[in-house]
Amino acid sequence: CVAKAIDSARTQVGVDLEIIVVDDGSTDDTPAVLARHGDAVRVVRQPNRGLSAARNTGIAAARGDLVAFLDADDWWLPGKLQRQLDLMAQRPEVGFCSTAARVEDPEGRLLNLWASPQWEGPFVVRLFGSNADVAGSGSAVVARRALFDRVGGFDVSLRSLEDIDMWMRLAAVTDYACIDEPLAVILKRPGSMSRNLDVMREAAVTVMRKNRALLPPSHRGAYWRACMAAVHGDYAKWRYRAGQRTGALREVAQLLALAPLARGRLGLGLLKDIVLGRPM
Repeated sequence: CVAKAIDSARTQVGVDLEIIVVDDGSTDDTPAVLARHGDAVRVVRQPNRGLSAARNTGIAAARGDLVAFLDADDWWLPGKLQRQLDLMAQRPEVGFCSTAARVEDPEGRLLNLWASPQWEGPFVVRLFGSNADVAGSGSAVVARRALFDRVGGFDVSLRSLEDIDMWMRLAAVTDYACIDEPLAVILKRPGSMSRNLDVMREAAVTVMRKNRALLPPSHRGAYWRACMAAVHGDYAKWRYRAGQRTGALREVAQLLALAPLARGRLGLGLLKDIVLGRPM
């Protein structure tokens, strides 16, 4: 997949672009694929340490003022970077931005459009209530490199949702913007990490807890609990669909314990559907 990702970066026009590929301990023919690009890419190799460490290595190696992220199995559409660079030049208060994205299966079928969010007020508040609101996430974001000196790198202790963790930290110190045009393509395939419920659930709870203090003080109580309860509601549905009925009930119990007033109706509705065996 990495060849397609690199090609999509190399065909971005109107941009002074440095392409860095972090080879995070590959054991296939990735080095041979990368060698075919010659000096067009700069390859940094390291023992396998995971996605967060690979992104941190790329940031450290970058020489530009802006950093754009692209996972190896995703790709950009023409004009993506130029649109984002123009936006950030016109709006210096924006520290990171993304674009809407197409989510496709390996056969190229459109699964859904990851659209630009709509919100009012601080984006960090919105992000706690809707974790996936940075459209395109790790393959669509462009950020000002200096901000990583301020907020730190990607959290290497997280096995998933390390991107959401980073966007929360960035949103706490700078503005976010999104171009409402699908200019990135995200590949969704069976068996991907995003389908590992236990890993994602552990990471989601960790991210919500560790970043609670990033919220304005007025939102660290009832609002945070309602957001956390909603996370448990999501995992109740996903566990139920995966046939994990007992696990789904535990998620509902945690939802009701956290926010019985704000999320009680949601929790009771989930509980009723689980007990009656209704489809979700």
